[in-house]
Amino acid sequence: MSDPGSRAAELRELIEEANHRYYVLDDPSVDDLVYDDWMLELQALEGRHPDLLTPDSPTQRVGGRPLAGFAEVVHREPMLSLANARGADELADWYRRAREVIEAEGLSDRDLRFVVEPKIDGLAISLIYEDGIFTQGATRGDGVVGEDVTHNLRTIKAIPIRLRTAPENSPALVEVRGEVYLPLEAFGELNARRAADGLPTFANPRNSAAGSLRQLDPALAAERPLSIWCYGLGATDGLDLATHTEVLEWLRSAGFRVNPEITTEPTIEDAASAAARWEERRGEVDYDIDGAVVKVDSLELQNRMGSVGRAPRWAVAYKFAPTTATTKLRDIMVNVGRTGALVPFANLEPVQVGGVTVSMATLHNQEDIARKGLRIGDTVIVQRAGDVIPQVVGPVTQDRDGSEREFVMPTHCPSCGTELVQPEGEVQFRCPNGSCPAQALQHLFHFTQRSAMDIEGLGEKTLMKFNELGLVEDVADIYDLHTRREELIELEGFKETSVANLLSGIEASTKVPWPRVLFALGIRHVGEVTAEAISDVLPSLDALLAADEAQIAAADGVGPTVAASIADYLAVDANRELLERLRAAGLQVAVERPEGAADLPKPLAGCTVVLTGGLDAFTRDQAKRAVIAAGGKVTSSVSRKTSFVVAGRDSGSKLEKAEKLGVTVLDEGGLVEALAHGFTPPG
Repeated sequence: MSDPGSRAAELRELIEEANHRYYVLDDPSVDDLVYDDWMLELQALEGRHPDLLTPDSPTQRVGGRPLAGFAEVVHREPMLSLANARGADELADWYRRAREVIEAEGLSDRDLRFVVEPKIDGLAISLIYEDGIFTQGATRGDGVVGEDVTHNLRTIKAIPIRLRTAPENSPALVEVRGEVYLPLEAFGELNARRAADGLPTFANPRNSAAGSLRQLDPALAAERPLSIWCYGLGATDGLDLATHTEVLEWLRSAGFRVNPEITTEPTIEDAASAAARWEERRGEVDYDIDGAVVKVDSLELQNRMGSVGRAPRWAVAYKFAPTTATTKLRDIMVNVGRTGALVPFANLEPVQVGGVTVSMATLHNQEDIARKGLRIGDTVIVQRAGDVIPQVVGPVTQDRDGSEREFVMPTHCPSCGTELVQPEGEVQFRCPNGSCPAQALQHLFHFTQRSAMDIEGLGEKTLMKFNELGLVEDVADIYDLHTRREELIELEGFKETSVANLLSGIEASTKVPWPRVLFALGIRHVGEVTAEAISDVLPSLDALLAADEAQIAAADGVGPTVAASIADYLAVDANRELLERLRAAGLQVAVERPEGAADLPKPLAGCTVVLTGGLDAFTRDQAKRAVIAAGGKVTSSVSRKTSFVVAGRDSGSKLEKAEKLGVTVLDEGGLVEALAHGFTPPG
């Protein structure tokens, strides 16, 4: 057996390399099950040998108790803000002033080159590494003093806990500057979940990123799929670099996420063209940008040019055209979503916003409308939130003439006529009719989208047409279309080649893995991340069909609300019949496990475990997954059937009940031992 210290070091290397490949390079290198096995093994080793636990261990990314507040951090070097240039003329003015400073310093501008990078609209942060280890992270604050958000930054797996440099080559100190952001697709999903759950929605991705980083509980921050782009250095000790281009290369080599489309330009004209290209394609990227940053490449010139006020002379923000406009709110209409939720939306007089014509915008729910004080007929401010999702910011009240009218939520479903209900504690009204045609159509749209089954050639217009003709009424009907090839060829707009491509796309979707199939079903509260977590503990359709709420809730990040939603879905006979039809169509209904995975020992097979109190080497969800991976079952209440209770810090009534019933109580060390060698009841 290998030395525990050597094995722990090896596991740390394997896990961090997998994190780097997945979160930084977007090039996954290892199966999720293998990754989870490594993490569980490392947690068990550190539990048995506390002296092996190091600050840079991957197990320390998520955890810790909620904070009482954020401490202040004085930045080693001020985090300066940028002056703005709007358009090529103002950029040329900045260049002229920069040259004047260079000439006044007696310097040559023959090596004057420029670096052009996207200006991410996120939250600026500072990351401190001492002897290669991440020790502190802080927000920009006022540029001089920020807030210590180290615990929350540790949950972002794109941020290395230790530098990917040889220890002897790690600088004694390096301060990395970057921008934490929420990808636009994730922002849309987050707001949709919050709206469906009756929670306030975020105005834009920047607010959601800032709100996530300022969560006092790191576990809550970890639930948000935050990422980062790193773009520079602050204070350093032990680095000798000559240009900003070299800085970016060093950041990449040290394991940081650097935007691959940053360019170095020889002239200010080339820099202006590069910035303009970013403005043209701002809607193509999955992150919010509000400009491009132009920097002098030479670090010597940067130092000599200095700053004026709190803005560097050697860099400028090339700001893009505004992404807001005013227009008339013609009407407020209502869509019926796949879960029956009625979502209001704005019907607008078409208006150009950020280079795109906008005629509709989201309004989320009736409370959102009331909070913004909107009336039909108002002149309203429209914003492309995240430069992608149109939103109505609010009314221009001084333009009202008295003809405007308030929005009234309908009492019956506009699709099927069923009386609407408003579940207790929710702001959303819902259509309770599971056979509602509008819900069925939305299920089809969701099922075929790229992040779900990704069926090429089966877009919304085609689905609507097939639905109207009775060819596709539910998602399983999609897999019967090959039996109706001749009918399809006769349809307007279809030919033999297009039908062949469509059927080929449908066939290809049968290879989509089980977690995405689970997400594609459109079960309320089950997003992509939740589907992945559920598939970890219920790796097949059979396991899902046989699971109870407690088993579903054992999945990482899945609470009672989500578990109840899934259980309610499975309790409907029509849904179970649909799942069996999808199985018969050849969809992937089980996780493909690595060879030999089925032979792994299950030391807690047959055991029922209850967890209570705080643990040190595990989060609660990690402990649940460890027990399930070892073959056990985790429940939320103690009974005489409970095999043992794991009692951590501040255990409460569950510990008292276990002692009263005579159920075995283990501490964290006992849990680690049981995970490794099994549990034998006393006596």
